Amino acid sequence: MNEERLFHIAIKHSEGAEYAILPGDPGRVSRIAAYLDDPEPLANNREFLTYAGTLCGKRVLVTSTGIGGPSAAIALEELSIAGVKTIIRTGTCGGMQKNVIPGELIIPTAAIRMEGTSKEYAPIEFPAAADFKVVCALVKAAEKLGWPYHTGVIQSKDSFYGQHSPESMPTADMLKYKWDAWKRLGVLASEMETAALFTVAAVRGISAGCILHPLWNQERKAAGLADPENFDLDIAIKTAVEALRMIICDSDKK
Repeated sequence: MNEERLFHIAIKHSEGAEYAILPGDPGRVSRIAAYLDDPEPLANNREFLTYAGTLCGKRVLVTSTGIGGPSAAIALEELSIAGVKTIIRTGTCGGMQKNVIPGELIIPTAAIRMEGTSKEYAPIEFPAAADFKVVCALVKAAEKLGWPYHTGVIQSKDSFYGQHSPESMPTADMLKYKWDAWKRLGVLASEMETAALFTVAAVRGISAGCILHPLWNQERKAAGLADPENFDLDIAIKTAVEALRMIICDSDKK
């Protein structure tokens, strides 16, 4: 492993920061960094694109994690080596409850570990939970900006098409049974990275939170309700940046 640059995210150890925002898609990195002061690109390797900037005078990284738990865990592991102590994931999801309308914000308090990565970090009984202070900051940011939001449990999975075409899988009965169970338990949405990030964060002593943007809601569509697709992530991005600003400013007051 190169001692100068971290093996996967390819930033120098000296380019690290205490704070980071983690989108999945590399295409969102520059959009998020534009809300920081003095944004600049640092590295681009595989699915990992990193920019740096500042908020309240403190250095902040924006690093894409790619799709799924394994690459998200790698990104967070290497960001931890570079000194990151607080993260906010910004991502997309699909709604699962009929009252979740595409475009409304979801702030997860915890994530179902229906993926494989976190099982190599912690026994399955350990919950993938968000940091309370980061959740509070995200809620305050959403309320300050005047945007509707939901808080609660989400599902993290490994198979996108296992959700959208479960009947095509040999495991169809299991997938449908669990999906129905999650719905009955009030699970808000489904995505693919948060459980791994929350679990790795717990292992590495990182405060982690997440803000999600529902693109659609297949349960609303199945019930014959309006389900307008919404691909405008600016609300989620602005909420994440404002929440991180609050966290940094509060830490400076202490």
